[in-house]
Amino acid sequence: MNLVVGATGFLGSEICRRLAAQGKPLRAMVRPTADAAKVEHLKELGAEIVEGNLHDPVSLEAACQGATAVICTVSACPFSYSPPENTIRNVDIDGVTNLIEAARTTGVKHFVYTSFSGQINVPCPLENAKRTVEQHLKDSGLAYTILRPSYFMEAWLTPMVGFDPANATATIYGAGHNPISWISLHDVAQFAVASLDNPAARNATLEMGGPQALSPLEVVAIFERAGGKSFNVQHVPEEALAGQLAEATDDLAKSFPGLMLAYAHGDAIDMHRMLQTFPLQLTTVQEYAQHVLG
Repeated sequence: MNLVVGATGFLGSEICRRLAAQGKPLRAMVRPTADAAKVEHLKELGAEIVEGNLHDPVSLEAACQGATAVICTVSACPFSYSPPENTIRNVDIDGVTNLIEAARTTGVKHFVYTSFSGQINVPCPLENAKRTVEQHLKDSGLAYTILRPSYFMEAWLTPMVGFDPANATATIYGAGHNPISWISLHDVAQFAVASLDNPAARNATLEMGGPQALSPLEVVAIFERAGGKSFNVQHVPEEALAGQLAEATDDLAKSFPGLMLAYAHGDAIDMHRMLQTFPLQLTTVQEYAQHVLG
C-alpha cells in the first residue's frame, strides 16, 4: 500500500492519479476539513481515504498502518499557511517529522519526501525547514528518497508570482540572465511514482529539473513566440529582494524573497545522468507555453 500525504494538493493529487493509472494500491490521507470535491475525486480514482492530521501523531500512525511506502508532498506554503494553526514550523518541520516517526514506528519500508533543489540555498524559513526534514529523514533509519525539484512551471510561470501570459506581462527576479531548469509538477509526480520501484532511488537525493536550463528572459521569449505578443517585462533587483527578506517579520513573507533571490541566482541542473536512470519524457517550457496559451 502506498500512502500519499498531501493528496489533495496539486502535486499530491497528480501523484495519486498516476499511482491509480498504474494499478498501484493507493491510500490518501486527508484532513477532516479537506475540500469535499477533492476527496470525492480521490475516491473516484479508487483511493482508500484515511483522515489524519500532522499535528496528531496517533492519527498518523493509524494512516501508516499497513503501508509499505509513504509519499509526502505536504507544505504550509503557500496555500495552507494560516498562523498559528498552520505555519512552516509546525507543518513543514514538526508535522513532517511526526509523519516520519509514525512511518518508522509502523514499519513503513520507504519514505519519499518532496523537498526542493539544493541550489535553492538562500537562508529563509522554508529552506531551513526542507533541509531540517531531509536530515531527520536520513537519520531515521528508513529507506528514503528525497526529491529535489527545481522551480515548478505551474507555480513560477503563472500570475501568482507576476508571470501573466494572458496579459503578456512578466515580473523577473534579478537581471533574468541566469538559467533555471524549470520543471513541470507532472514530471515531479512521474519521478515520485518511479522512485517506488527503481533501486537507484533508495537512500538517494535526486536533484531534478526539466529538459532545458533556460534563463527567465529566454522563457519570456518562448512565450512571446508562442502567443505572438511582446511582453511588458519588469525586474525586481536583487537588492530589493534582499531588503524584503531582511525586513519581513512573518515566516511566509521571509520565504518568498528567499526563493526569489535563489531564482535570480539561477538553478541549472544537468539531467543527462538522471534520465539514464529514470528514462522519463519531460515537459519542455515550449510545451508548457503552448498548453497555457491554448
